[in-house]
Amino acid sequence: MKILVSALEPSSNLHLKEVLKHTQDIELLGIFDKSLGNPLYDVSQMAIMGLVDAIKKLRWFFKVADEMVKLAKDADKILLMDSSGFNLPLAKKLKIAYPDKEIIYYILPQIWASRPKRSKKLELYCDKLLGILPFEVDYYQTKAQYVGHPLLDEIKITNHKRDYIAFMPGSRKGEISKLLPIFKEVRKKLSHKKALLIIPSSFSDEKITQLYGDISMFRVYRDTHEALAQSEFAFICSGTATLESALIGTPFTLAFIAKKIDYFIGTKLLNITHVGLANIILQHYNNTTLHNELLQESVTVDNLLKEYYENNREKFSLKASELRAYLSHGSSKNVAFLLKNN
Repeated sequence: MKILVSALEPSSNLHLKEVLKHTQDIELLGIFDKSLGNPLYDVSQMAIMGLVDAIKKLRWFFKVADEMVKLAKDADKILLMDSSGFNLPLAKKLKIAYPDKEIIYYILPQIWASRPKRSKKLELYCDKLLGILPFEVDYYQTKAQYVGHPLLDEIKITNHKRDYIAFMPGSRKGEISKLLPIFKEVRKKLSHKKALLIIPSSFSDEKITQLYGDISMFRVYRDTHEALAQSEFAFICSGTATLESALIGTPFTLAFIAKKIDYFIGTKLLNITHVGLANIILQHYNNTTLHNELLQESVTVDNLLKEYYENNREKFSLKASELRAYLSHGSSKNVAFLLKNN
């Protein structure tokens, strides 16, 4: 079976790798990590850095989309993953060109956070919509189903001695430049503790030097799951890492400093009340939260130290268990089954 895949994000390719563990005799076509086959474009070629870069490459992205449509001629099914800015227009092109080919969208756009009207386009152009959050399928009429969460497949919890404090200042230059100086000061105040600095595995030594400066006071880890499993507490920027830490069972506090205009849009226009994914999920489930969120001017050394010393570990453990029970199971086997069967 030949499947056209559009997986532009590193995280999408991790999820795709898990799905492929449950399949046989599948040939991938399209855009994905070169470690998984022979792609039309490797995921590294699709990376963009900021709005200016995106505008510069806009014409090239249109060209890539047209190439994907041509390539789909030889595919039995189509699998689109995340990256709605590219994949949603691509879904329209593919459905017009091949109305009878099944289009599956896995890792759905976060329409629950913004632009909910995208649900209509997704249902119009796609045949199956595979959600990884139980509540998100309620935003669709008929085609969406909850298949489980991929992190429940990917996180292998082992019993570690938890004697580190982990620091995750993010993966973007802006995040790191704002948070790392504060994290370094916190680390100095906690000099009697062992500390880990979690750095994206894709970063080169040169990039680390440019972005992080002197990090000799930390033990550097590239494996997020392994690092969190060895930590008694974590300071986390935002994003999926909050969910990873919750599922691993590591108490943490979110610290995030956004651009002022982005913060205004998020809180005043989009009415976003929580930043951490773990909190967003629990809010939809039972209107509770898992962890505190320090945002903007609240991200100070004193406030972060207070979070470390006063965090209610027992409450965290209880809410983390609720979160895991709500997500219930992994998604990889279910997605593999839907790829292999009609």
